[in-house]
Amino acid sequence: MQVIVLGASAGGGFPQWNCNCTNCAGLRDGTVKALARTQSSICVSGDHSKDWVLVNASPDILQQIKATPELQPGRALRDTGIAGVLLVDGQIDHATGLFMLREQKQRLALWCTDPVHEDLRQGNPILRVLEHYCGVDRKSIALDGAQFEIPKVEGIHFSALPLASKAAPYSPHREQSVAGDNIGLTITDKVSGRRLFYAPGLGARDDTVFRRMWEADCVMVDGTFWTDDEMIAWGLSTKTARDIGHLPQSGAGGMLEWLAELPAHVRKILIHINNTNPILDEASPQRAELTRRGIEVAHDGMRISL
Repeated sequence: MQVIVLGASAGGGFPQWNCNCTNCAGLRDGTVKALARTQSSICVSGDHSKDWVLVNASPDILQQIKATPELQPGRALRDTGIAGVLLVDGQIDHATGLFMLREQKQRLALWCTDPVHEDLRQGNPILRVLEHYCGVDRKSIALDGAQFEIPKVEGIHFSALPLASKAAPYSPHREQSVAGDNIGLTITDKVSGRRLFYAPGLGARDDTVFRRMWEADCVMVDGTFWTDDEMIAWGLSTKTARDIGHLPQSGAGGMLEWLAELPAHVRKILIHINNTNPILDEASPQRAELTRRGIEVAHDGMRISL
């Protein structure tokens, strides 16, 4: 199984277009050692497949395709290496890129849960708009852990798990979440049995999610904020990380404590990193703490073989 990180940042990217926090300003003027990042997305393929599953379609998808030759293999006059799109939620930074795929020759193959489908037809009607272009062939993702495959992408299967997080602001379930607003994915290589657990939006710990992480060979999980009050401290919000559905890395019950309990062989990667998070600065003490703990920070173009 091959995994490519197309984008590793949270919504807005890094640097964010209108942000002058220490990280964003420092990246622009060269005083912070960091890599620019586009908005969160990965693609996954089996070892013998020439086509890929796009997991989340960020607003930066065209830039990400340009940087990833596998997604534009050039086998025909109009071609794509994207066999289907799978959404873990209906957030703007994970779904708006669907608009950029509207020139599809066939209906766009899309996997998402029922609540996400509702949000993208009602609250933010992307799927209704796409009916005026390529159209969408939507497949429902079950929430009972049942395995499913995506045609043309051989050798891997997927299993979804509902997560405690937040639906998009335009969702009718924003303040009263329902199962399926946000999911984690276990992606398994059918030959080797090796597994990736992917959860870019993870708001709270529970035993079922931890079991999925324990069983994985690699976890790629929510790295949005370092502290629970990060946005409050910057004067950018009145809400904590947990209020908006993201478990912070530091502090009691934070992601670092969680990851420390995993078996030593599990590769640990943080993704969906907000522009304010000090771990983006490669010279920061927070980044050094991650390195000491054997935790990686995802970056655009990162490749993982499982």
